[in-house]
Amino acid sequence: MLDPDAVEAELPSIGSLSKAHVLGTCALSPALVEQCFADDTVHPLAWNRHTPADAVARLARHPEARVRELVAARPDLGPDLVAELREDPDEDVWMRARLHPFPRTWAEYWAIHGVIGHGPDCTCPITEPIIEPSPDWFAACAASEEPVLRRVAASGCGLPAELVETLAQDDDEEVRIRLACHHPLAPPHLLLDVFVTHPAHRPHLLTLPHFPSTGRTHLISHPDPEVRALAAADPTLPLPPVDDPDESVCRAAAANPRLTPEALEALLADPRTAEGAAANPSLPVPRMHALLDRCLNDTDAPPPTGRRGNTPPK
Repeated sequence: MLDPDAVEAELPSIGSLSKAHVLGTCALSPALVEQCFADDTVHPLAWNRHTPADAVARLARHPEARVRELVAARPDLGPDLVAELREDPDEDVWMRARLHPFPRTWAEYWAIHGVIGHGPDCTCPITEPIIEPSPDWFAACAASEEPVLRRVAASGCGLPAELVETLAQDDDEEVRIRLACHHPLAPPHLLLDVFVTHPAHRPHLLTLPHFPSTGRTHLISHPDPEVRALAAADPTLPLPPVDDPDESVCRAAAANPRLTPEALEALLADPRTAEGAAANPSLPVPRMHALLDRCLNDTDAPPPTGRRGNTPPK
């Protein structure tokens, strides 16, 4: 909304969660800006592109470092404020101010903002930006000496294959993790490496179509049962570990198509492996139908009453 008077009139009726969105995206009247300073609710003003220049200058000198950090990468800063923030005593503030040279765009501002401070195990939802920075900017970020900018590049999905290959070998772990989680051309070996080393990303990685289905046998002795279970399902594994101490590994091993129908019969009788064996694609079709029929019959059977016949209790 770009009518400051209308925003001011409607704000009192807006819920607290939506209020921060309004203050961070809409054009605000001078009175509303002053109220934000009086109430110390200025954080949304720091990223609002409609915040007046005089208010931006006040935010750049705000006593809270987090506010100054949010202001430091704004595209509309004047040269005096840029120079001032690049010498700020707080490391996060001056790092943000120096991160990449002017001119900047708001799309670049938000691309950087979406990476800073999240860490290697961040599982924030992966969403497409409303306005994507240019491919040339992402390419420049990929070649930057700044790890943060290389992480930004790795988070975009439009990098060409040669830059993806370069970032897959980056010295910065967060660059490699972001590439694995975001880019459709990330090499399968990188996805597997991130799966092993960062459990927080495993649910997402397993949904990716290029997650490797083979090449996992070297992990069969890994101390993490979830990693061993992944290795146990590899169809190139010579001997699936159906007797692993962990039940999830046994179940995954029992589903391995490497097993013969004869081996599956014994596994179907074991509660630890029955579920995996029943899902095994090597199970003969007639045996599958027999198992399904048995399941259906068990489902249709009336629950036991503990009494003979249908005589109602007295």
